[in-house]
Amino acid sequence: MYYAVKGNADFVEFLKNSRVLFLLVIGNTKTAEVPGITAAGENKDLIAYTPPADAELLYHGKCLSISGVPATPDGKPTPALISYAALNLTKIPLLVVDAGLMIKPKIPYVSLNAPVGENIAERRAMNVEDVENLISNSKLLAKQLSKICDVLMIGESIPAGTTTAAAVLKAMGFEPAVSSSMPENPIELKRKIVEVAVRRVKNTEPLEILSAVGDPVLAAVTGLACGFDKFVVLAGGTQMVAASKLIEALGKRDFAIATTKYVAKDGNADLNIASCSVVASDPKLGLSKYDGLKAYEHGFVKEGVGAGGLTLLCYVRGFEILPEVERCYEKIILKR
Repeated sequence: MYYAVKGNADFVEFLKNSRVLFLLVIGNTKTAEVPGITAAGENKDLIAYTPPADAELLYHGKCLSISGVPATPDGKPTPALISYAALNLTKIPLLVVDAGLMIKPKIPYVSLNAPVGENIAERRAMNVEDVENLISNSKLLAKQLSKICDVLMIGESIPAGTTTAAAVLKAMGFEPAVSSSMPENPIELKRKIVEVAVRRVKNTEPLEILSAVGDPVLAAVTGLACGFDKFVVLAGGTQMVAASKLIEALGKRDFAIATTKYVAKDGNADLNIASCSVVASDPKLGLSKYDGLKAYEHGFVKEGVGAGGLTLLCYVRGFEILPEVERCYEKIILKR
């Protein structure tokens, strides 16, 4: 059901009886407008709606900003469906954070007053001052959340976030192998963008790297993790690997990554770069009776919206997640 990819899984036991809060951080980077870079949304205009629609699905079991649910161009459903099922089972609280959205969600959310990220293929991602303010606001929010929960589980939704994550890792001195929501990962396209973007990095300070080649969600996740006084679970894939390096550079140590087995078995995703333990959970979608869910087993989508971390929490607390995912698929996708 889950296994350690790097380090150990000792922290998992702590999740059984702890007060866990799931925090979904959503935002946009104009890097997603590069043709072919992301599978999120059916066209350039819909990409902006993917993060708010993901968040709306978690609250309502449906999207309000778009018709249907976020999906790849050929209809594979968002990982928010897995997260929605897991939240139904575990009953843990949810909080959505706006970290640079183009379109605001039609739900309650907390704003960090973050800018939308620029296209790193063309210019710096953000102003240094905006990043400083974003990190500061994130830390302030996390300090308050430390008073009401024992574990902060942080997920994300930002189209093209794997590309900006690759650029951050490259700027920090690593040769990133980064996953994609598509089975045919556009590696060469990403590599070209990363190579161009990192030339703008002036030094190796985390805030400079974020402002030059990052995105507002990655900055917010970094600030939130650093500001939280207790244990943090970064629920995601290679984007959270980049976050882990930034978090470590800013001095925090008590955190881990929880992802899906679909990222862990992806040869293009190097989770060993992470600065912490990494655990992978298996939602067992390959056993589903529905092709749309089975597609995850064949390299589609893989992770996002905290799916890996929330799946892990289900298993730790004694729930089998696949039957609930299928029930939600029938209700939300098939509308039975």
